[in-house]
Amino acid sequence: MIEIIEVKNKSMMKKFVTFPLKLYKDNVNYVPSLYVDEMNLLKPKKNLMLGNCIAKCFLAIKDNKVVGRVCAIISPDSNASHNEKCISFSRLDMIDDIEVTKALLDAVIKFGKENGLNEIHGPWGFNDADREGMLTFGFDEYSTFGTAYSFEYYHKHMEALGYKKESEWSEYRIYPKEIDPRYKRIAEHLKKRNYIDIVKQMPLKKVIKKYGDKFFECYNRAYANLDNFVPVDGRQRKSMLKTFATILNPHFFCLLINEKDDVIAFAVGLPYIGEVIHNCQGKIIKGIFPLLRTIKNPDRVELALIAVDPIYQNSGVHALMLANFGDDCVKYNVKDVVADPILTTNIKTQNIWAGSHVDLRAKRQTYRKVIQ
Repeated sequence: MIEIIEVKNKSMMKKFVTFPLKLYKDNVNYVPSLYVDEMNLLKPKKNLMLGNCIAKCFLAIKDNKVVGRVCAIISPDSNASHNEKCISFSRLDMIDDIEVTKALLDAVIKFGKENGLNEIHGPWGFNDADREGMLTFGFDEYSTFGTAYSFEYYHKHMEALGYKKESEWSEYRIYPKEIDPRYKRIAEHLKKRNYIDIVKQMPLKKVIKKYGDKFFECYNRAYANLDNFVPVDGRQRKSMLKTFATILNPHFFCLLINEKDDVIAFAVGLPYIGEVIHNCQGKIIKGIFPLLRTIKNPDRVELALIAVDPIYQNSGVHALMLANFGDDCVKYNVKDVVADPILTTNIKTQNIWAGSHVDLRAKRQTYRKVIQ
């Protein structure tokens, strides 16, 4: 018999957070979220991503053992923005037992019904900065810090339970020496204009302080039409800036401004810290020194974000950023470069790799179902 219980105290939350650590104990490709962040998941004062969302966490118990978990999220902002009545599921992890998967998702559905919702979809997070999607291809590839690993049986359970494909992402391995050669020619031409990579002009702390809000204004404009996107505002910006500031290496970060001092584009390359996070099981204080070494001299980099203000999307500024990014990866002896998930419907971003040597390394997707 499978029992579903709601997480209501610190002890239960610890079981929720540590369950995937046990599930993926022997899997080197799994990268946990930060332990302290997950422990504060349901605390509005500490989880700034929570925003206006309503969330509950559930555990599945079988034979007196935790065998699964899920977080149910109701986002009024997302539903209003997309004219929907959806409840999202996030952080779905379970043993290979489809009845456990069904019981967990049924708990999310029940919560949705109680709040007048008529569809369930996921995995979606609290906002676009949270982990999204379920792995469907690339199970032998390591996860990046910004993506969730999942066993192959996860998506098979979803399909067997009648959930249909919703959104899909592709992840690529990039070869810096073989980025589209046209980009360097375009970059040389653009240097004559008043587009400045401000990260090369001032210390990183000053860049974040002066251009942090402008960064998110560009971010919100650039991603406005993407699947299930909700603008990042207010306190959520502080949360994301804190995360970026912790692991940014300025060698792989580009922030372009125009003559009006507005942010028009950015490319955020992050040192790959997944191995450190994996080894310390998400308790970053235990891995602080390996983390600092990795940030300073990474041998792997993930291109976490790339965005261009819609007004400048046909100006070629993406070429300037990617040409510089590729050169810096070569200069600093980066051995492996991957791009974090790109929506398959985001044609403009998909197309920027058309003339470059890239390999598809992973795919992930979300699922959707009408609540009966």
